[in-house]
Amino acid sequence: MKIKSVRARLFQWKGKTVPPQGNFCSNAMDLLYAPQETMSTYRFHSWTVVEVETDTGIVGFGNVALAPQVAKVIIDEYLAALVIGQDPWDYEYLNQRMYRATHAWGRKGIGMAAISAVDIAIWDILGKSVGKPVFKLLGGRTKEKIPCYYSKLYRTDLKQMQAEAQKFLDQGFRAFKMRFGYGPAHGQQGVVENLKSVEAVREVIGYDNDLMLECYMGWNVEYAKRILPKLEKFQPRWLEEPVIADDIDGYAELNQLTSIPISGGEHEFTLYGFKQLLDRKAVSIVQYDTNRVGGITMAHKINALCEAYSVPVIPHAGQMHNYHLTMSTLASPMSEYFPMFDVEVGNELFYYIFSGEPVAENGFLQLRDDVPGLGLSLKTEFLDQFEIVE
Repeated sequence: MKIKSVRARLFQWKGKTVPPQGNFCSNAMDLLYAPQETMSTYRFHSWTVVEVETDTGIVGFGNVALAPQVAKVIIDEYLAALVIGQDPWDYEYLNQRMYRATHAWGRKGIGMAAISAVDIAIWDILGKSVGKPVFKLLGGRTKEKIPCYYSKLYRTDLKQMQAEAQKFLDQGFRAFKMRFGYGPAHGQQGVVENLKSVEAVREVIGYDNDLMLECYMGWNVEYAKRILPKLEKFQPRWLEEPVIADDIDGYAELNQLTSIPISGGEHEFTLYGFKQLLDRKAVSIVQYDTNRVGGITMAHKINALCEAYSVPVIPHAGQMHNYHLTMSTLASPMSEYFPMFDVEVGNELFYYIFSGEPVAENGFLQLRDDVPGLGLSLKTEFLDQFEIVE
């Protein structure tokens, strides 16, 4: 079996959207002067779908959401030629070939996201070629089913947040992640608003359920040190990405400072990047995303590394490429979960493009043993609402 072709298509959403509200999630731009609140216009309404086909007719699916227009060019112009004609079972060689051939410019960010998409598609081929789900190739089932946490809960009106939390509490979820809406630029009033939102969600879910707090790189060390002592009484399971990804010293300082575990890694790349985080004790929970970090080949190695450091892995986002890795390792105790909802920021597009994602029941996900590969196919229901660029 040889790889015959690599096809990268850009899916640009043209359908109905929900305008993002201001201050619904803090972010790295918050520390800069801007004429308007940045998240009110933040969106990425396109996604690149990669189809790798073999000479036996098997097609594997991969995907990339980071700067998908640029990722498509990288795949078309640089990566495709490196894997065409090769045996997909030589996945380690192919991953290293893509990584090393683009190392001068592609070892972080979009370059690794593009590599991830091709690698994920190759693993989909491997599972389909032997009639096994990908998690069976990675070590098999380590859980009867995957616990997951509800992860929308953007900062909105507090009553609205409480109603949303109650709705999914009633559906059986026992863990929730909420977003902060304010950071250093908002002063003491922003601190008060952040604390009020945490208190409002805790009021609904109680203290016998987990609550996670997301900053999305919107704070700095000084602000985090100011607010962390005030958050400890709410007993959060973790505080996510308090500072920008490059501030490893900041992560390490905060992780030693507070009883609240600091999490991160959504914007880190490769085995080497995560070794640096772990050696510095910068995070207590690792949150890579398989379609960013270097694909399934790289994520599998990171799982083993984290297991050796006794640091749990809870991948960013839901999505099947992450679920298969979570199912196959004891390093991953649970998964993030988004239900399908109206297109707003852009994360939602995955569920409009692909069929096969499991739906959570009573706060758990299940992967089937009898569905080969990743278990994804292209969804036809919404195709007319995309402009597809070949």
